[in-house]
Amino acid sequence: MGQAGCKGLYQSLFDYKTEKYVIAKNKKVGLLYRLLQVSILTYLVVWVFLAKKGYQDTDTSLQSSIITKVKGVTFTNTSELGERLWDVADYVIPPQGENVFFVITNLIVTSNQRQETCAESESIPNAECYEDSDCPPGEPVMAGNGVRTGRCVRAGNMQRGTCEIFAWCPVETKSRPEKPLLGKAEDFTIYIKNFIRFPKFNFSKTNVLDTKDRDFLKSCRFGPKTPYCPIFRLGSVVSWTGSNFQEIALQGGVIGIQIEWDCDLDKAPSECNPRYYFSRLDSRFPGNSVSSGYNFRRGSLTSSPQSSTWPQGWRSWVLGLSSATWYSSTSSKRATFTVTRSMRKQGLATRGTER
Repeated sequence: MGQAGCKGLYQSLFDYKTEKYVIAKNKKVGLLYRLLQVSILTYLVVWVFLAKKGYQDTDTSLQSSIITKVKGVTFTNTSELGERLWDVADYVIPPQGENVFFVITNLIVTSNQRQETCAESESIPNAECYEDSDCPPGEPVMAGNGVRTGRCVRAGNMQRGTCEIFAWCPVETKSRPEKPLLGKAEDFTIYIKNFIRFPKFNFSKTNVLDTKDRDFLKSCRFGPKTPYCPIFRLGSVVSWTGSNFQEIALQGGVIGIQIEWDCDLDKAPSECNPRYYFSRLDSRFPGNSVSSGYNFRRGSLTSSPQSSTWPQGWRSWVLGLSSATWYSSTSSKRATFTVTRSMRKQGLATRGTER
């Protein structure tokens, strides 16, 4: 048995085997077989190659930069501020060049404030009092302007008064103006310079026209015929979001600007053009809702007297999302890049009007 087994194993090493096929002459089986082949081929072509682009190489190591600059001057003459010329150093916060900036379009000013005692504003519900015991000393007034001193201040023979506070006095009492202070800011301009580069593909691009004409940026404005002019008029940006500039200048708001690059690098670089989308990101409520607009307060805390201000205006954010792909099967390239001027924290999922 041992010798026979070894001899059989040795002879099997030199055996040659072939597959045996059975051809079924059945139209139903044949049709089912061909449908299965077509389904697999359709899945590979449509889903894997066209939809999911499974054959592409991806580059996410994008190098990019965004520079913003606002320009424009205007003149105002008010009782609080007198005659004043406004330039970018006055109405742009933070300083130039940031990817987030705020443009002041309205202002409430409380002048000549000093740190001393005065009556809290009657518009603060938590400041109402009828006697001194209603104003425990040392406790801050909730949503108010200062710290209680222990006295209840009444006007004339009124039974109800407001607590005396230690604060920057006089406290703010003025309401929002009916017209924006810087209503002419709609003619101001924003310069948005965007550079992109995909190191894996050694491809770079900018949204500024490559020209030696030094007067180009001084005279051009962004539009359908000038997509490589990065100068945007504020009034036009707001109108492209479907909003009214004078309304947003009065109450404030948040504007998003998105620059999208979708480039097929097999084609000429001139075929790689940016697309712009504009949207308003803050919620708009009917009427004069307390939730409408955007504003904050600021003042000079190192000097006395000071003038506290309550600026309103519109704020913009610039964030970037990017990806690049390369057709590895045909040695061709494709890159995509998205710059979103908006606030991801505020939910920049909504795409606005395309320009």
